[in-house]
Amino acid sequence: MGQSMGISKLLIANRGEIAVRIIRAAREMGITTVQVYSAADASSLAVEMADEAVEIGPPPATKSYLSIEAVLNAAKQTGADAVHPGYGFLAENAEFADAVEAAGMSFVGPSGDMIRSMGDKASARKAAQEAGVPTVPGSDGIIDDLDVANALASKIGFPVMIKATAGGGGRGIRVAQNAEEFAKLAPQAAAEAKSAFGDGGLYMEKLIAKARHIEVQILGDGTSFVHCFERECSLQRRRQKVWEEGPSAALNDEVREKLCASAVALAAAVKYRGAGTVEYLYDDESGDFYFIEMNTRIQVEHPVSEMITGIDLVTEMIAIAGGTPLSMTQDQIKLRGHAIEVRINAEDPANNFSPFPGIVSDFRTPGGPGVRFDHMLYDGYAIPPFYDSLVGKLIVHAHTREAAIARLARAITELKTGSLKTTAPLFTALANDPDVQVGNFHTKWLEPWLEQNAHTLSDDKGENA
Repeated sequence: MGQSMGISKLLIANRGEIAVRIIRAAREMGITTVQVYSAADASSLAVEMADEAVEIGPPPATKSYLSIEAVLNAAKQTGADAVHPGYGFLAENAEFADAVEAAGMSFVGPSGDMIRSMGDKASARKAAQEAGVPTVPGSDGIIDDLDVANALASKIGFPVMIKATAGGGGRGIRVAQNAEEFAKLAPQAAAEAKSAFGDGGLYMEKLIAKARHIEVQILGDGTSFVHCFERECSLQRRRQKVWEEGPSAALNDEVREKLCASAVALAAAVKYRGAGTVEYLYDDESGDFYFIEMNTRIQVEHPVSEMITGIDLVTEMIAIAGGTPLSMTQDQIKLRGHAIEVRINAEDPANNFSPFPGIVSDFRTPGGPGVRFDHMLYDGYAIPPFYDSLVGKLIVHAHTREAAIARLARAITELKTGSLKTTAPLFTALANDPDVQVGNFHTKWLEPWLEQNAHTLSDDKGENA
């Protein structure tokens, strides 16, 4: 794909591996890149790779990557005509999207109004219901009266999940087993959400005990809409995904078609523009799926969809932001093989996954057929302690799921980071687990497994062999 019609200089309002990923896509499109960075990231790979780089503040994210004013000033100073927010930080901040557009630049993502509508879980649920997409039984909107909500919970049937409407990252969520627990936990969830997100609004839904987390990657240009099949993200620790794959081993072709069609129906109903992800809970026992939320940005796990379809999602979303229509139709998108992504974090899995902001040495990346490593590392790089611990994503692709797991296990042995501790040993252990090998897991599976297998995650050599 050539340069996007309306974009010649793109500012990347993010850091780490996703910034590197965006720079690569822009370069292939002939677009000049501007990388913003905090003082802690002056020596980062993204800063080195970009055409231009601008320091926007001290290490704390609130004074740099989360400062709308600082990012916009850098964009204006360098003459950027578009801004890509990546994921996290300001990626789903409607005020930021509005400010970028108001400054006469293109925001690589949906409009501020779309982010507000789909980012608020209660209004997104309403939009899904209007589009005919199944939703988990629960409150019709934000809970205003806890007594009425408690009565509704009893009617739906306990256990129920109390969720913050503005939540994320597992915060503002409580599970109530009965009416007494509901009365106690709902105010706690509201207070936590108010503190974390500035919004104490709550909604409620029935808890599906052994649910799988399955999500559909969609693309839209406001007129045409397609899906790039599904990813399964059920292996989670503290509600954070660690292993993502596609397609899901749990779905047959009929359910897959219905699930993906429902995601496209929602995208079409709201006239979505950009890359987005429609997330679902899948009930293994009944075969039913339920919409839970929509992410209005590129996701950490987007390479899974790229590997199983051959579509460059980042290039597509930049092109769409520049005014180029979708470059493919649904019948051109074919599912091919199986892909798995594991998140390589600078954490010590043998020490309760404590952060490990160390120095990379004797660095070696995995390679060979069907192996991709999206990362922010180089030999001698000192990982700053101020941000999320994700430093890379190891992605593998093969003809079958079994072959992909074998390839993953092989590729992990090739990753070397010297004395830097990473989560790599976790994925070696998971790849060898019989339940994982046959796809027998759900969103609550990993944490008990970790308690039983903690002894397998130590790495005495201080290397990730």
